[in-house]
Amino acid sequence: MTGFAELMGSLVRSGDAWTVTVGDDWLQGRTLYGGLSSALCYEAAPRQFADLPPLRAAQFAFVGPASGTLTIRVEEMRRGKSTAFIGVDLIGEAGLATRAIFCFGAPRASRVRHSVVPQPAVPPPDKSIPFFGDAKPPLNFMQHFEWRRAGGHLPLSRADDPTMLIWLRHRDVAAKPSVSSLLALADAPPPAAIVLFDQFAPLSTMTWSIDLHADAIATDDGWFLVRTTADSVGDSYSGQAMTVWNAAGAPLMSSRQSVAVFI
Repeated sequence: MTGFAELMGSLVRSGDAWTVTVGDDWLQGRTLYGGLSSALCYEAAPRQFADLPPLRAAQFAFVGPASGTLTIRVEEMRRGKSTAFIGVDLIGEAGLATRAIFCFGAPRASRVRHSVVPQPAVPPPDKSIPFFGDAKPPLNFMQHFEWRRAGGHLPLSRADDPTMLIWLRHRDVAAKPSVSSLLALADAPPPAAIVLFDQFAPLSTMTWSIDLHADAIATDDGWFLVRTTADSVGDSYSGQAMTVWNAAGAPLMSSRQSVAVFI
């Protein structure tokens, strides 16, 4: 397997773009899963524009499959006094695979502050059982993470509440907490609609919108708590809300995804 840090380090400049080759161990079926595509898109942006402020928000559209050698093109869309909008296209052999828009913003003095994203009461990672039990994770890329069940329900359990709570961390000890490693990790859980299923069927994330709550990503022992909830499922589509906290309970990311459901 190619570790996450090694993979990010293999991103190289090629003319006016960036290239990287991804092995089968990072695939979800025939394509990269959305988290890794998002991480690669983000990784290229500050490499091309080194003076960017912290990331505040991003939107991703997963429009096609991506595997093998990939090309990443980065464009500065607009830059103001405090913010910068950067567009990134990740392109595979079949054409455009992921289109991303990043909003970077420098901190500014403000008279207001508010945050209500409480972490649910869950057992710590060392008191939580393996998410997959004794079984091997069903998809290649999932082997790059450690999984612990923190609450909610399991895939294919037909529970009425399609919610999963999972402790996750990178197996690669060199994958230090960062925006890139968080993007890769936050999208690792299967879409929450799978809790409603009685048998396996494909699901595919179409879009992902994120908001970051911290200028810097930090946690203890690499662990992050991810909660994903499907708040609408019907007509072969699902909308889901996702939140990520660090091991101390500080909120790091809130996001939404639109998911195609093939059942």
